[in-house]
Amino acid sequence: MAGYVGDVAIAYDRDLGPVLFEHYAADIARRATKGLVRHVLEIAAGTGIVSRQLRNVLPKDALLTAIDISDSMMDVARTKFLPHEQVTFQIADATTLPFDNEAFDAVVCQFGVMFFDKDAAFRQVHRTLKRGGRYLFSVWDSRRYNPFASLTFEVMKQFFPSNPPRFLEDPVSCFEIDPIKETLIRSGFERIAISVQPREYDILDVSAFARGLVFSPLIEEIRERGGVDPERIVEALAETLTREYGSNPTRYPMQAILFEAEKP
Repeated sequence: MAGYVGDVAIAYDRDLGPVLFEHYAADIARRATKGLVRHVLEIAAGTGIVSRQLRNVLPKDALLTAIDISDSMMDVARTKFLPHEQVTFQIADATTLPFDNEAFDAVVCQFGVMFFDKDAAFRQVHRTLKRGGRYLFSVWDSRRYNPFASLTFEVMKQFFPSNPPRFLEDPVSCFEIDPIKETLIRSGFERIAISVQPREYDILDVSAFARGLVFSPLIEEIRERGGVDPERIVEALAETLTREYGSNPTRYPMQAILFEAEKP
């Protein structure tokens, strides 16, 4: 997620985090820390939303290593932890993990798998997991179930009819379950469990949520095309969300797919 730099990382954490990520983060952290877990790796840790939840439920003497390719995102994450909490932040690529074989009891990745090569990344996770270790990761379901992507794209077409920005298509591009399952099996994983996770969230500030979506890496595509004030797009997206889902608060639906797999 190299596009998440500077203010984009802050907006991501502040405006999108509470709506899209925090509830799923609490769930995946709870699942990942079942049993005897002493060292966890989080991949694509971003601004530390899952990291914070993991640290909250891990034993105090357990270690947490969080990696991402964006230093700006991890700068935000670092502010959420005290020095004694045993969290190590490191810039690293999911497809070439710089860790020893069988180093971790669990590996977690929330909404990151869509952005890198799954074959390479899954093999790396398998290599660095201990035997009996667990790999948990989530992806967004299709844009049919996730209006943050579908409605934003429709608004983009209003402003850029011939060439709408498409960044938010990427997060919802990895919803086909069988190819992911087959990749896990090829990588050596067993005991694969898959669950579809619908959620609803009351958005109290629709404009802030809309701004977070527009000032994601999508903003780079908007600025490249030029000719439109991004705040006009924010306003149009907020109006669209309110029209579709009501206001004060907006009851917003979303849906993710969670994969849990074990290294035998």
